[in-house]
Amino acid sequence: MPTVSVQENLMWVRDRIRALAGAANRGPEAVRLIAVSKTVSIDVAHEAYAAGQRAFGENRVLELEEKAPRLPADCEWHMIGHLQKNKVRSIVRHAAWIHSVDSVALLQRIDGIAAEEGRCPRVLVQVNISGEATKSGVTPGEARPIVAEARNCRNLVCAGLMTMAPFDSEPADLHRFFGSLRLLRDELESACGCALPELSMGMSGDYEIAVAEGATMVRIGTAIFGAREGV
Repeated sequence: MPTVSVQENLMWVRDRIRALAGAANRGPEAVRLIAVSKTVSIDVAHEAYAAGQRAFGENRVLELEEKAPRLPADCEWHMIGHLQKNKVRSIVRHAAWIHSVDSVALLQRIDGIAAEEGRCPRVLVQVNISGEATKSGVTPGEARPIVAEARNCRNLVCAGLMTMAPFDSEPADLHRFFGSLRLLRDELESACGCALPELSMGMSGDYEIAVAEGATMVRIGTAIFGAREGV
């Protein structure tokens, strides 16, 4: 995979995100770029770091375990994939953010292990807002008890919601999916009496609509690193 374009791709994506945020009457730093480095080599990840990227997303525990110690300590690691309970300790040790909480039991396990490890990760509740059977996440109705339980956790911060849209969605459907997540966030803030400032939504093929609908984090891999085999 050629790597000479990583810096240029990052610059283009950052500029595009800023422009989209401005068009939506949001500040230039309103949207955080998470570079999805799954299957990317350590050398290529270093290239992104050299271009100023600090937030990286992984969806496999083994890759996170391999990369986190070998990149500079000021990198911010995001676990964006489905999380098994027996992998929580490793994730808590390496990731500052966990985007894929989908049950009260998982939330409680993260809280307990974070206490043992002396960590305090920020977590997002993953919502299957589209209802697509192949997507992970809870239904909108199932999100409320998780957010409510997070208020009892002392070793994590529930900072918002995450979703993934179906890959073949039409623009009108994307607006509906991402807009629905924003509305759900607003409802949960009111119902649970807590702040949920983060909306992690949008990937390489749909982040422009996600930003327009209020995304505060976009998870972008292909537009930065190029197409990767098996991804």
